[in-house]
Amino acid sequence: MALRLLNHPRLAHPNKSSLVSWSSRYHDYVRFATPGGIGRIPLSSPKVIGTASSRGTRNYQEDFYTFSTLSLDPFELQLSLKKHYGINWDPFSVGEVFARQVVFIGIYDGHGGSAVSQFLRQELHGLFESVNKSEIPEMYQWIRELGGYFKRFKGGALAPWIHGVEGTDDMDIEARATLAFFEVDRHLSMDLDAKKSGATASVALLHSLDAPDRPFFASQKIALTVAHCGDTRVLLCSTDGGKPYPMTENHHAEARVEASRLRRHMGQALITDSFGESRWMGALANTRGLGDMKFKPFGVTAEPEVRTKLLEVGTEWAYMVFVSDGISSVLSDDEIVDLARDARSPKSAAENILAFAEELGSEDNATVLVVPLAGWGKIRGPDKTKEWREYRRNQAVGTERHRRM
Repeated sequence: MALRLLNHPRLAHPNKSSLVSWSSRYHDYVRFATPGGIGRIPLSSPKVIGTASSRGTRNYQEDFYTFSTLSLDPFELQLSLKKHYGINWDPFSVGEVFARQVVFIGIYDGHGGSAVSQFLRQELHGLFESVNKSEIPEMYQWIRELGGYFKRFKGGALAPWIHGVEGTDDMDIEARATLAFFEVDRHLSMDLDAKKSGATASVALLHSLDAPDRPFFASQKIALTVAHCGDTRVLLCSTDGGKPYPMTENHHAEARVEASRLRRHMGQALITDSFGESRWMGALANTRGLGDMKFKPFGVTAEPEVRTKLLEVGTEWAYMVFVSDGISSVLSDDEIVDLARDARSPKSAAENILAFAEELGSEDNATVLVVPLAGWGKIRGPDKTKEWREYRRNQAVGTERHRRM
């Protein structure tokens, strides 16, 4: 049976040693409780996380993704749940094996080369697991040394620790995400490729609150955190009519939040070309992202926007969809979630979305991840974009892209 720590007092300052000493190593499977002990399910199974990817008409692939199960400090998770939801979660209730288990899923869209997006695929989950608040004061000084915009940076989610960590609280998940994203830029700061290339990133963390523990695709209660830079997208799909619920917003310079942030510190540097496409500094579509080091003084930040949501009744949510802009540039949120709704598996759902985007003429690198939740296969109501998709498909017949297929 899973190790359980019983008859413990609820202390204001609990003894962390019995949980924190657990091996801190990410892995490629998710554990779950069984009557006879502990089971393992590989995340790479097409029935667990569905993936589909294409380089389109590009000469090379700059989209990448990763998924793994992290081992995080359970008392940090406890702090985050209290802060965001007012939940007094007891990490001892699920036993030592499960107390620190969090599933990490990331999608990365490179530009100007694949150096940064490949680094994210290989390293971000490990950095996310390993960063520590003791690194924050030095990190803050490095961020300020980027100059320009960052001379005015007050620390954001890292602010409680920028002047020292002695006697301070644990980080929460937002602070951990912010530190990990900045750590990527610090690692890349001396890399010549990272000065001229970059990547956008969306990362989701799924923390099951079920006791006994169940894997995310069967869990009735999940704490979801999304850390996001750029224009990759994360969508939740409700079982009530298949409604999309976006967990990300594109970080383009003309977007309200980004426009306000950049005007406040940098003035106006948005240039619109003859095709009506806007570029910050005349070069970048996104004003938050990793890499692109030469643009950092001009306000291009790796500081993620972090959103949280408690999926309290598991069957209310059917699945999550992650897409790069090769998909979202040609499909609406409603179309994306509807294309996945009747698929026999997450893999088939991802392939359906990719295939339709290519039918409509997407030429960019395109990537889709579909992550089932407890409401998989239980969507109620009609496919509301079916007729519209058929119209669009008919309109695409005979186009240059359609002929190439």
